[in-house]
Amino acid sequence: MSYKHWNIFATPNQEIINALKNELNISEPTAVLLANREIVNFEQAKAFFRPELSMLHDPFLMKDMQIAVDRLEKAISNEEKVLVYGDYDVDGTTSVSMMYSFLKENFPNLTLEYYIPDRYKEGYGVSLLGIKYAHEGNFDLIITLDCGIKGGLSLKLAHEYGIDVIVCDHHLPDDILPVATAILDPKRADCPYPFKELSGCGVGFKLIEALCLQLQLSKELALKYLDYVTISICADIVPIVGENRVLAYYGLKLLNRNTKPGIEALKNIAGIK
Repeated sequence: MSYKHWNIFATPNQEIINALKNELNISEPTAVLLANREIVNFEQAKAFFRPELSMLHDPFLMKDMQIAVDRLEKAISNEEKVLVYGDYDVDGTTSVSMMYSFLKENFPNLTLEYYIPDRYKEGYGVSLLGIKYAHEGNFDLIITLDCGIKGGLSLKLAHEYGIDVIVCDHHLPDDILPVATAILDPKRADCPYPFKELSGCGVGFKLIEALCLQLQLSKELALKYLDYVTISICADIVPIVGENRVLAYYGLKLLNRNTKPGIEALKNIAGIK
């Protein structure tokens, strides 16, 4: 039988530890923990302990973001019929709640519906049944959330039906990307977005953020959904570092206040005060 050896307190360079102790006025164990997380100077420590919204990356750095925003703006201008399609897990359902609520509240001229596939009848991802539902319902645009990057056959069918698709996903793509109007996924090999570990809801949030920027809407219209993003970060077990740390920090502030009725109901059931 083999055993794993956990080296929790690996000791980094003592000079780095001493510098952190002196600059931050902290104990040696705390300095070691920071150094083990590759936090080796005052600015990095400040970013770790005091995240700021200014640390969020420009959403337009993501491959296809401009295409996605232009297509969504076209849908808004033409009062199109849009289907918000998300996976059935927590990341997917928070994504759908966020995107549907944002579009419904700010663009009432859109005809909106949401679709969450049946876990047992349709399985993971964009299903053929879902695409057929969109076709029968005469939808012009599908926005997939936390899925789509592996939906080659389904997205091909959508293309044949003449339905445009914006994919918002965070899973590792195959070598050949599916056919879609725009594919937002920081794990794309050709995507220059600097942070690769967003949740699916996080990718959807970046689309909302980008649309607000393009239409010169208040950033608060996007930030009000950071509670959804935070739940997705925790439930999908993406690393709480970098941009995720900023999103979670501010999302937790929302969760600790009176928030959306559904979240309040979950908090009450869980006995969280």
